[in-house]
Amino acid sequence: MTTMYDVEAQELIEKTAEELKKVPEIKPPVWAPFVKTGMSKERPPANNDWWYMRAASILRKVYRLGPIGISKLRDAYGGKKNRGVKKEHFYKGSGNILRKSMQQLEKAGFVKFAEKGVHKGRIVTPKGRSFLDKIATQIQGQKPKQEKALEKVEVKKEVAEIKQEKHEQKAVEKVEANKEIAEIKEEPKKELKEIKQEQKIEKKAEDKKQ
Repeated sequence: MTTMYDVEAQELIEKTAEELKKVPEIKPPVWAPFVKTGMSKERPPANNDWWYMRAASILRKVYRLGPIGISKLRDAYGGKKNRGVKKEHFYKGSGNILRKSMQQLEKAGFVKFAEKGVHKGRIVTPKGRSFLDKIATQIQGQKPKQEKALEKVEVKKEVAEIKQEKHEQKAVEKVEANKEIAEIKEEPKKELKEIKQEQKIEKKAEDKKQ
């Protein structure tokens, strides 16, 4: 069975974000268009659907690393801040965004709180696991079609290249044939010139004798 580990992370996150738009519990807050995702960022995200992308990314991380808490996720989504002439400094990601996203995912039934030994935090539920694995299966199913389409394009390119090569070869052969014909036509003219020159030389020789 296909799991989320069988597909690329970026593809999975993008597709999951599209599917999360259909889930009523996952909604960006009213302040989402204006907020930065952390101290290290200079501006808010340019992508209008960034809330769904972040929720999809969080769900994937919980699937992989759970049980995981907000503190570790803040480290994962942090970054270095450009402080001008000063040395760059690492800042954690926004805890509020991660907390709200996690609460929405929990409300939707994709994650739940659990403890495993000394570790505690959110883990993925069977519903969340099934949700991601189904999306991974869809992505995996689309790849053969894309590969076939690419193969067709490549075959067409090869055929076009072969045709081009044949056309160029014919053009070269035609030019060479024309050269040969021109050379054959020139040979009698050269012979006539040589005969005329010989006749002139003979006449000059006879004139000198006389």
